[in-house]
Amino acid sequence: MIPAPAPTRTPTPATARPLPRLRALSRALALALALLTAAGAVAGCGRPGSPPVKGPQPESLPVYRVATPFQLPSSPTWEKARSRGHLVVGAKEDQPYLGEKDPATGVYSGFDIEIAKMMAASLGFDPATVEFRTIASANRETALQNGQIDYYVGTYTINDNRKKQVGFAGPYYMAGQSLLVRRNEEHIKGPQDLAGKRVCSAAGSTPYQRLQKDFPQAVLVAYDTYSVCVDNLLTYQVDAVSTDDSILLGYAAKVPDELKVVGKPFSKEPYGIGVPRGDNALRFALDDALAAREHNGDWKKAYEATLGLSGVPAPQPPAIDRYPAS
Repeated sequence: MIPAPAPTRTPTPATARPLPRLRALSRALALALALLTAAGAVAGCGRPGSPPVKGPQPESLPVYRVATPFQLPSSPTWEKARSRGHLVVGAKEDQPYLGEKDPATGVYSGFDIEIAKMMAASLGFDPATVEFRTIASANRETALQNGQIDYYVGTYTINDNRKKQVGFAGPYYMAGQSLLVRRNEEHIKGPQDLAGKRVCSAAGSTPYQRLQKDFPQAVLVAYDTYSVCVDNLLTYQVDAVSTDDSILLGYAAKVPDELKVVGKPFSKEPYGIGVPRGDNALRFALDDALAAREHNGDWKKAYEATLGLSGVPAPQPPAIDRYPAS
């Protein structure tokens, strides 16, 4: 922004100047106003219209029993984590009720975070010790290949191309691509209405690639995070945001007077737990852990305390795909 020119000041006669105590009071009021303005800017996270931070409350979350004793010596990833003393898990930080990071405390919450924690417990680690790292969609494979993280839980769709680079346990949830628009939008009711519309999605994501392939007349806009897409939607810079319905429902639930999800899902997105390719021992152990947690009710409890807050009841978990070792 170009600073406004300083106002022209007319010299004030000595007899008209405020008394010292009044000048001090004026400075104090100005300082208080500045502090209040700064606090409001921090609370608003920068952009007017950004969805407010809220989500699952810690006291409502399930407690996961840690498997002891537990050994998985055939997994190099597990052995490295054991030597380190804790797991390092990749996640998202801007997806309400799925993977969200509180900017004030640094605490992650959401359904994906709970899946990561229950998997940690099944692998013999205290869930409270898990170190979460935010990894953008475009960097997930690299983070797993380079050993930056032990596994990844963050709306990570299983597909054949990705299986060439990483391994997948699960799926643990079935989502579908959909559209998020402003509440007053009447012309976009589904993907058939996207011609000439500015549609935002995450760079490198499956939804972005599908829009490129199946809806080439849409004007695509890509960012690293969906929160930026939603900001752009709220400020009329794009016409729609497209990704998995589970993600969009979370954003719409935060500001229902301003946003809505439209149309029926137009894809199937099986969410998996990404692991380093070739570490089949870890992948199969996570498959076993998912099956056990679904059976004992932990999966449903985690859903109801997180993603279920968007108003959608817990679905039946998808069948686990125990594909052969690679």
